[in-house]
Amino acid sequence: MYSYMKGFVTEQEGNFIVLECAGIGYKIFVSNPFEYKTEEEQKVYLYQHITEDSETLYGFASVEQKDLFLRLISVKGVGPKLVMPMLATGSVAGIIDAIDRENILYLKKFPKIGEKVARQMILDLKGKLAKSEEASIGGFDELVSVLEGLGYKSQDIKKVLPNIDGNKQIEEQVKDALKLLLK
Repeated sequence: MYSYMKGFVTEQEGNFIVLECAGIGYKIFVSNPFEYKTEEEQKVYLYQHITEDSETLYGFASVEQKDLFLRLISVKGVGPKLVMPMLATGSVAGIIDAIDRENILYLKKFPKIGEKVARQMILDLKGKLAKSEEASIGGFDELVSVLEGLGYKSQDIKKVLPNIDGNKQIEEQVKDALKLLLK
């Protein structure tokens, strides 16, 4: 199973990219292929979907997108081909908010999502997605402990975490966080 790949995007089509990594081009289905730059190295978070007759890679620009995707495909009657258009046209926060607030109209605006599927999403996921959002903040455990060691309060730290790039080294994350905390 893959977690992520780093490489250069060599092709961008309607619903996939080709990521060249170590001389091999991987076809990865994504929600928006044009959010990936072709001239610099890209990190793509992956989910490998295996069925009887196919093996497909789905890619995500962030861990939060991947986590939401995994939660949504766990819902009965919802598969990757249904979730990818949701991620293309809706934000992670918007989808989580719609499920937690039982906003069926928002969920039904996505292609192929009807009342029955929207209700099933709400039934299965209401109240569970906020926890996954907190878990994504947990990806900054080292950064949080450094900042707490410097005397900053956890409530102040949580305010700046969404503005920190999780792909940077810890030293760069600390510098960025300190700049935001000192404002």
